[in-house]
Amino acid sequence: MNTTQYLAEIIKELNRSVDLISNDEAEKLVNGILESKKIFVAGAGRSGFMAKSFAMRMMHMGIDAYVIGETVTPNYEKDDILIIGSGSGETKGLVSMAEKAKSIGGTIAAVTIFPESTIGQLADITIKLPGSPKDQSESDFKTIQPMGSLYEQTLLLFYDAVILRFMEKKGLDTNKMYGRHANLE
Repeated sequence: MNTTQYLAEIIKELNRSVDLISNDEAEKLVNGILESKKIFVAGAGRSGFMAKSFAMRMMHMGIDAYVIGETVTPNYEKDDILIIGSGSGETKGLVSMAEKAKSIGGTIAAVTIFPESTIGQLADITIKLPGSPKDQSESDFKTIQPMGSLYEQTLLLFYDAVILRFMEKKGLDTNKMYGRHANLE
């Protein structure tokens, strides 16, 4: 296959993924964001990059959104939500974050391949995304892509869809959001 044929296959995989995501679970996440004072996101590796892009878009909408681990991240409190993107749901640092958030009493959302994972069990809101974990030997989900690529791509697109749903519920449009885009660059 050439590069564009691979791209076409990736897009087919992503299209198949859409039907495997629960709209009810997604709506719980949107409502959790609406009901929270501050939004915190976390993820490791590429999932962390997807979380950062999600926080950036939320900031564009005027939401107090923060990435765990950044120097300007405030305290997590009981009126806040922590959204963790983790394919396995078992990443040790993310499990520790979820446990700490649970002890504080805030809401935890897990966006994961495995809702039955440790993070999934700690979460108040769980969204199951299709995909294969990094170690594909233990997965029934087949993908031509390496490691967790399909999950990570689906995570980014899912986060973008959550943004669109939030915009719809709050009556926002891209022009209102653009006014919050960085202007010192």
